Amino acid sequence: MPTSGKLEGKIAAVTGAASGIGLASAEAMIASGARVVLIDRDRSSLDSLHDSHGDKVIPLHMDLLDAKSCASLLPLILERTGHLDIFHANAGLYVGGDLVDAESDAIDRMLNLNINVVMKNVHDVLPHMIERGIGDIVVTSSLAAHFPTPWEPVYASSKWAINCFVQTVRRQVFKHNIRIGSVSPGPVISALLADWPPEKLEEAKNSGSLMEASEVADAIIFMLTRSRGVTIRDVVILPSRFDL
Repeated sequence: MPTSGKLEGKIAAVTGAASGIGLASAEAMIASGARVVLIDRDRSSLDSLHDSHGDKVIPLHMDLLDAKSCASLLPLILERTGHLDIFHANAGLYVGGDLVDAESDAIDRMLNLNINVVMKNVHDVLPHMIERGIGDIVVTSSLAAHFPTPWEPVYASSKWAINCFVQTVRRQVFKHNIRIGSVSPGPVISALLADWPPEKLEEAKNSGSLMEASEVADAIIFMLTRSRGVTIRDVVILPSRFDL
């Protein structure tokens, strides 16, 4: 089904929008007719994207790990747009490898961004969507939320937690005509894989076990463009040659 123009007139906001899945999601929404608030701490990339897309994007420079900045997210969005139809909670960090090798500070930062920030962001946008009687929320989860991935226990645990969050909140807000679902990609070529050992990354690329962020964005557009009577609660998407 063609999706061009399906989001015409919609206002969306995407966290972690300067690169990877967030950027691909934002550009797919733009292609479908939406204006998108791009939220990221990378100011130069946001400025460059604004230059490229013009008024179709609204850059919002913000470090979501700063509690005061995080709390100002919705007011700043509404100041620029007046309302919000779609929220994509995408920003995240990755900690892989053996647990004993992980640094405590890195664990704290990852759990804060992957879990706490997502919960706070969704908590803050929900009253606005409830008042309007409509809204869509998509959360970037991971295939690791569905399988006890032995090479990334810290990261996988964060995604198991957020998957539970999405599915429980979904049951609370459907009565308000608000849909919330998660997209759970397998390995995607993105900055989150920067911690992968070079030999593992090269092997995965050569074997066709990684996919492009744009392919995840296609799944997100599929979720957003269903009729209001349909909720896609979780999409698991992975490279065909990726073997659990």
